[in-house]
Amino acid sequence: QVQLVDSGGGLVQAGGSLRLSCAASGRTVSSYTMGWFRQAPGKEREFVAVIGRTGGNTDYTDSVKGRFTISRENAKNTVTLQMNNLKPEDTAVYYCAARVGSLLKRTANNYDYWGQGTQVTVSS
Repeated sequence: QVQLVDSGGGLVQAGGSLRLSCAASGRTVSSYTMGWFRQAPGKEREFVAVIGRTGGNTDYTDSVKGRFTISRENAKNTVTLQMNNLKPEDTAVYYCAARVGSLLKRTANNYDYWGQGTQVTVSS
């Protein structure tokens, strides 16, 4: 079992950047495929990005391609989401998630463990 702690959210102006971090404990993060999801008020949780166990494979939702980068440092048990050129529509609570399987999945119910979330607010 793994415990995940999300951090790095905040308030930023449109066009700015934030770097979210997910720190894992209890079991090495290298055992898991890792994803980021977000949930805006009144909306369902949606997929943002996912990275394979070794970091060699990634997938992004179309709206963040070219602006967000997911990465991982298995030796440090961390996963990072670098967010550039942020837009007001990126405002949401962002969640780190881990899944035991090796396939890159975009659906929240494919993930087994979740962080507590970190708020990202982008002002126009």
